[in-house]
Amino acid sequence: MSAVVQLSSMFDARQVWRGRAAPVPTGDQPTGWHALDAVLPTGGWPDASLSEILLPVDGVGELQLVLPTLARLTKNKRSVVIVAPPYVPCVAGWRQHGVDMRRVEIVNSAENDVLWATEQCLRSGSCSAVLAWPHRADDRALRRLQVAADTGKALAFVFRDRRHLSNASPAALRLELEAMPRAQIWVRKCRGANVPSQPIPLTRHVH
Repeated sequence: MSAVVQLSSMFDARQVWRGRAAPVPTGDQPTGWHALDAVLPTGGWPDASLSEILLPVDGVGELQLVLPTLARLTKNKRSVVIVAPPYVPCVAGWRQHGVDMRRVEIVNSAENDVLWATEQCLRSGSCSAVLAWPHRADDRALRRLQVAADTGKALAFVFRDRRHLSNASPAALRLELEAMPRAQIWVRKCRGANVPSQPIPLTRHVH
């Protein structure tokens, strides 16, 4: 029978490789929502990554979630691109939230070109954030957006129907927005940390 060797002695003798998880970097992309930032591993949006936001239906307040971020970026003279929004953004309302509309570009694209346009904007390196509402996006398409966001060092926000929740996603962050009976967010996937077991109320943000 083989002799039993204590694992600690094998580590000390460097006979066993001990792997260590890579630390999650502290980011500089706060969402502007205190409670949400508190549960995300980087204290905000994953930088240069894809964030997928799942909705019960378009127009339920999903832009309220990202307006603090858009305000912060545009105040710092960073460009933001909106690709094929389902509704025309309310300029006056966005300005009230602190968004500098001179830094916002809206791309009107046919549905078949939404993913292509979004990817090109992300890869360009000239956009700090790109928002899109693609109706058809499989795992491969989303992975391309994730790679493009990393290449261009941009924030990518993709808004999709929550029926896609059961499908795997390469997004670094996956959120589900509930509008009724109150506005709240479920973190469904969060790279670098376990997902919270409770929803986060969207009741207060910081500009």
